[in-house]
This record gives sequence, C-alpha cells and structure tokens, in this order.
Amino acid sequence: MKGALNDMLKIGVIGCGGRAAGVIRAIMDFGLGTELTAITDINPEYSKAKLGEKKIDYSKTRFYADADEMLTKEELDGIIIGTNCNTHAMLAQKVMALGIPLFLEKPVATNMEDLLALKAAYEKSKSKVVVSFPLRVTELCRGVKEIIDSGRLGTIEQVQAYNNVPYGGVYYHDWYRDESITGGLWLQKATHDFDYINWLLGLKPTQICAMTSRGIFKGSKPAGLKCVDCPDKNTCSEGPFAMKFKNNDDPHGEYCCFAVDTGNEDSGSAIIRYETGMHAVYTQNFFARKKAAKRGARLLGYKGTVEFDWYTNEIKVFMHHSDTVETIKMENTGEGHSGGDWALAMSFIELMKGTGESVAPLEAGLTSVLMCLKAKESEATGSFMEISY
Repeated sequence: MKGALNDMLKIGVIGCGGRAAGVIRAIMDFGLGTELTAITDINPEYSKAKLGEKKIDYSKTRFYADADEMLTKEELDGIIIGTNCNTHAMLAQKVMALGIPLFLEKPVATNMEDLLALKAAYEKSKSKVVVSFPLRVTELCRGVKEIIDSGRLGTIEQVQAYNNVPYGGVYYHDWYRDESITGGLWLQKATHDFDYINWLLGLKPTQICAMTSRGIFKGSKPAGLKCVDCPDKNTCSEGPFAMKFKNNDDPHGEYCCFAVDTGNEDSGSAIIRYETGMHAVYTQNFFARKKAAKRGARLLGYKGTVEFDWYTNEIKVFMHHSDTVETIKMENTGEGHSGGDWALAMSFIELMKGTGESVAPLEAGLTSVLMCLKAKESEATGSFMEISY
C-alpha cells in the first residue's frame, strides 16, 4: 500500500502560488508519508517564496519549467494543479491521461469548450479528482447538512444565499481584474456557493437566470495605471493612503480600480430552479467592507429554517410552529477555509493511497462551472437558461 514506511507518496505540483502552497501545507501537516517531489512553475523563485512562507521543506524538490517534462520524467502518486484559472482544464486533461489522482483548483474550466473537453477526458480516465471546494467540507456546512437530513425542518423549499466579500478590492486592483484569465466573478466566487448549495440540497439544478451591476469600479483613468503613479493616490478612497491609514487594511493590489481596463462587475444575483420545482436565490457583492461581511444562507422548510454564516461560524435553527430558536457556535478548527482545506487534503491523501473516495468530486466541479457559464449567458441575453450541456 502506498504511504507505508519507506514508501512515500510522491506529489507533483503544476503552478505553485499561494493557494497551492496552502494545500501542500495542509497535506504535509498530517505527516502521513507524503513528499513534495516535483514542481512545474514559470516563476520558481516565487514558488519557493510561497513555500517558505508556509514553512515547507523543498530542499529535495525538483523544479521544472514545463509540465510535460515533469509528467514524463517523474513517477508521481498525485498532482496538484494551482495555475491560472484559464489553464486548469487543459492541464487537468494531461494529468487524467495518466490515470493518477488529481487535486484541481477551482474553477475547473472557464468556458464551455474547455468544460466539454474536460468532461470527455474525465469520462475516459481512471483518475479520481478532488476539486478545491473547501466550503462544502467545513464543520459548519456539515453541521447544516446533518440538520437538513434529519428532517426537522421538513423538505427544503427555498434557499436564500449571500456572499458579501469584504476583500473584494482584490478583484479590481490585482490580476483577478483580467476576466480573460479568471472567467469573471461567477466563476471566481459563485462556483463555491453554487456547489455547497447543490451539496446541501442533494438536488439537480435545472434552470438559472442572472443579473449583474457595475456602478462603482469603473472609470476613465489610463489603462495599466498603478496606484503608486496616480496623482490622486493620497486622496482616492481606494488608494494606498486611505487603505492603510483610514481603513486599516493592506492594499489589495497595485493597479487603479477606476481605470478603463478594470474588469469585473460590482455585484451579481441569480435565481436557480431545481428538479423538484423549488428555487434558490443567490447574491454576491464586492464593495461590502468590514462588519458587512457575510457568507452563508437560509434554507427554509415548512417546519423550520436553518441559517448559517462562515464569518460568525454560527448555525441558527428557527422552528416555525414553536418558539424554539437554537444557536450552535462552531469551533473554528483547522487552518484555511475554516478547516475545509484540511478535509480536502485528507481526501486527496486517501485517493493517493487508494483507501477512499473524493469528498469533492469532479462531477461537482463540472456542474458548478456549467451553472456559472449559464449565469453569464443569462445575464447577456436577459433570459432563463437551461442548465444542460
């Protein structure tokens, strides 16, 4: 069995930035016979810096500039893909052709062509995949799932979900502003939320409509302008001076968020119909700040309602036919997404050992991306879209 004494699980990484380094840290924390064997990255020094931040020993790790070379030369037990979003599907297909376990960062694809190609490759492959969906495996979300499945609330007939992002500036000041790389904010954020909603309900989504607004992060400043070069840097509400001395926050990136090349909407909302006829509403906002932060949902059945929020780490149960209100305060155990990263890391180790199944399989990632792409199409056409390939 892999992972036994003197039989280390050899892990390869393609694209080792901050997110991949965090996943590696979570894997190594378990001490279950894993080693960081090889890394492919176009900027190895940046990768080494990120690994150093996580206190990961990479002294015996081999670095490559080309993923194909690494995949050819190394005999690996599992691979982590943490590259830019628009390359996830293409690289995943290369790994799945080898039939080995894969940890794939979200979104699993950024357009329909890549999504279909990934789906086809997966159906032919023996690879098992863990998609980076940590929210569904947090103790908070699992606790909500137990309450729903107990039947206390009755059948869930509506979901009201929300994500007010207090660090939203990163999507306008940093590389995330480039929608050609990210695929946009449905694929950056809603992909997580659509997934946990689907998982909690255990139902198939069938239709979606969506709308976005953009009234704040836009403007006439020159393309490529950096905050440090802007004449308004000391008076701008999103500039480095205001961020540090008024907002007590770190800058979210170096580029002007009021420039002509600033991408991404300010907010978006979607309505999703499920196979039973029930529906969910979801909304995300990127200019909320500080205590306005909120991420979670209310799920309503005839007998009762359950509400939860990752920022408060609380679950509340409201019974509809009595005065009972129950508050459950969860312990914020584990690093990274309230412990969700540890659950994903353990699942990946089990896949490499051949002792378990994925807690976030690729099927979930494919469905989530399909919903996001259909949301974008709905926004563009002003119509309901069938959630189908």
